[in-house]
Amino acid sequence: MTLSFTSHWHDELPGFYTALKPTPLSNARLVWHNAALADELGIPASLFTPAEGAGVWGGETLLPGMKPLAQVYSGHQFGVWAGQLGDGRGILLGEQQLANGQTVDWHLKGAGLTPYSRMGDGRAVLRSTIREALASEAMHALGVPTSRALSIVTSDTPVSRESVEQGAMLMRIAQSHVRFGHFEHFYYRREPEKVRQLADFVIAHHWPHLQNDADKYRLWFRDVVARTASLMACWQTIGFAHGVMNTDNMSILGLTFDYGPYGFLDDYQPGFICNHSDYQGRYSFDNQPSVGLWNLQRLAQSLSPFIDVDALNDALDEYQEVLLQQYGKLMRRKLGLMRQEKGDNTLLNGLFTLMAKEGSDYTRTFRMLGQTERQSAASPLRDEFIDRQAFDQWFALYRERLQLEDADDAARQTQMNAVNPAMILRNWLAQRAIEQAEQGDYAELHRLHEALRTPFAERDDDYVSRPPDWGKRLEVSCSS
Repeated sequence: MTLSFTSHWHDELPGFYTALKPTPLSNARLVWHNAALADELGIPASLFTPAEGAGVWGGETLLPGMKPLAQVYSGHQFGVWAGQLGDGRGILLGEQQLANGQTVDWHLKGAGLTPYSRMGDGRAVLRSTIREALASEAMHALGVPTSRALSIVTSDTPVSRESVEQGAMLMRIAQSHVRFGHFEHFYYRREPEKVRQLADFVIAHHWPHLQNDADKYRLWFRDVVARTASLMACWQTIGFAHGVMNTDNMSILGLTFDYGPYGFLDDYQPGFICNHSDYQGRYSFDNQPSVGLWNLQRLAQSLSPFIDVDALNDALDEYQEVLLQQYGKLMRRKLGLMRQEKGDNTLLNGLFTLMAKEGSDYTRTFRMLGQTERQSAASPLRDEFIDRQAFDQWFALYRERLQLEDADDAARQTQMNAVNPAMILRNWLAQRAIEQAEQGDYAELHRLHEALRTPFAERDDDYVSRPPDWGKRLEVSCSS
């Protein structure tokens, strides 16, 4: 099969990028690729066995139709306007044309210096590429909108972070890499015609049904708000903390991307901060929904030259409703509740209060809750709590609520196990795979990725265990 690449960004948006090729690494070699995703994209297996070097995966060759470039954008970082940013270490190689008419970006991360690298070196390290690859594939399997990981290349190129590490590259796949910060960039440069040009571009390529609507801009922004609110609901439901929700890391399509110092909850801590560089806790787990709205407000400001302010505010006012509706629906599923009843929020909040008090494992708690039988007060989950009396009181209310459901225990348990994962990508699991990979052993990387593809399957290995003590003390920074 011949891969077909287009270059819409390159051809339709001059002035929005700098054209340049990747800078290859020293002795680059392909150490992992996502065979399932490759099959979805129709990529020939032969591409993953280059005659020498790392081929397109290491930026050494280009495929026909690729026109590589680095995008320019700006953004607010930790709530402060940071000015021009851009692809400082990533290069958009091209957009693959799929059989269904859609396109996906091939974006090579760690591809070398660009005009937007600022004080950086344009490189990624093996540690960060593995973390992003595993996280994006874990999120995809959990049903969360996300970029995907296609390949990892390592090398002999030394890269200095907290210590000297191996230079690496990640091939990232996404429907689009357009960020809120793309619009901010031209707004703050006082080029509103380019802000509108970019809006027209994304509507034409990702919201084509709105293209001829007289009210297309308002309808488009409403959908961006809804997508962002839905994404925040997904994050909060599965216990995911992104860590760096800057506006330049926010996808216009409502995708999770730019994985850095992320973390999945182990113990339930509403104020969990996964990025040790986040000294103020701006991007703590429980702050994510409000930050999502704050970022949308910055985007709305950038669109104000051609969208009525009242229309923008009306769309922003819908954020909380979409967020709460989606979150409520997802959390009821986790509790095994098919219908909505008065008091459901109180029931959920009661469980969260118990979990926060005792530091209960977020994933294990909901998975074990799926073993509940309406007619039995016995539950293996009880042994997870020190305050048994408090748990018994809550559990009695929960079983009473289950009486209002039509589904029998077996059907409900099956449904709960389909939404409450048995395993997530805990930091210690990723760290174990990283440490072995840094020693040249990639077997655990492959095993872990394969396990993450089926997170709802029953397991009896340490992938579903509580983290060891050392695994709870891992610190992750923006360099991750």
